[in-house]
This record gives sequence, structure tokens and C-alpha cells, in this order.
Amino acid sequence: MAKVSHLLLLFSISLYLATTAKSASSARGYDTSFIKSSCSSTTYPAVCVKTLSAYASAIQQSPRQLAQTALSVTLSKSKSTKTFVSKMTKMKGLKSREYAAVKDCLEEMGDSVDRLSKSIQELKHIGQAKGQDFLWHMSNVETWASAALTDENTCLDGFSGKALDGKVKASIKAQVVNVAQVTSNALALVNSYASKH
Repeated sequence: MAKVSHLLLLFSISLYLATTAKSASSARGYDTSFIKSSCSSTTYPAVCVKTLSAYASAIQQSPRQLAQTALSVTLSKSKSTKTFVSKMTKMKGLKSREYAAVKDCLEEMGDSVDRLSKSIQELKHIGQAKGQDFLWHMSNVETWASAALTDENTCLDGFSGKALDGKVKASIKAQVVNVAQVTSNALALVNSYASKH
């Protein structure tokens, strides 16, 4: 009987804590419904929601802030991936083709980081731009984000073929695929923001 009482007490405490945590997060404005509905139009909606939900209080209901945050998260992941790939160039025992593919990938990831940085700066400086001025700025943002996605895919292309199968390829591919998915989502959210003007 005591065991049942303890279990009921633990269950009650757990339920209370879960309810309190949920209402506390809602009270702070962490509603993710806008993010979820916006992410539904992306290629990787689950990845989109997962990467952006932590920023719900900053994003609120703003398509511009959503696009800005998506690009910033993408830049952060791209920088981390670039660092990871850079470390792989120093790995001992790389075959010459592996080393060449890793070096090429590092260059592509560097280009991706540069383009995403430009995209973010352009979006930040859009201000109150209207009409053709807004379209010109958004075209720059879209072009740079799209080019970053191309860079990431080019990195992956460098590892095609069975000759490069192995841990190096698998490790880099896992990192770069995630970045490419996040970049694709950011581009979709940027395009969505642009289409609303």
C-alpha cells in the first residue's frame, strides 16, 4: 500500500511540475504556434521547428524576425561545421583523395559562412524599405542564402563515389547535411517573408 501511495505522490508532483512549467513558458510568451505554422512550408519542417522553437520569445509573430533568426541559426551551424571540417584536415592517416575532398569542403564551408553573413547583414539593413528598394535587398538576401546552400551541396559532391566511403565521409556528411537542411529552411522562410511584401 505504501508503494502505491509513493507512486501516486510522485505522479502528482510530476503532473504539477509539468503543468507549472508549461504555463510558465506560455506566460513568458514562448508560444511556438507561429513557428510551427511557418515551418510547415519548409522542406524539413521538423528540423525547422526544432532549431527555431528556442527563439520563440524573440520571434513572436514576426515573419522578418523569423527569417532573421533562421539565418542566424544557420550561420552558427555553418561556422561550427566549418570548424569541424577544419579539424578533419589535421586528422592523421587521410588518403590523398580524402584530404583533397576535405580541403575543398573546408573552402566551400568558408564560402557558405561568408554568404550567410552577407545575407544577415542585408536583412538587418532593410529597415523600412518599400517597393523596388525592398525587392532589391530581398533579392540579395535570397541570392546569398541560395549560394550558401549550393556551397554546402558542392562540399557533399566532393565525397561522391565509393573510393571515399568511410568514417571521414560519414562524419562530414552528417554535419553538412544538417547545415544544408537548416539553410534550405532558412531560405524558404526568407522567401516567405519576401512574398508578404
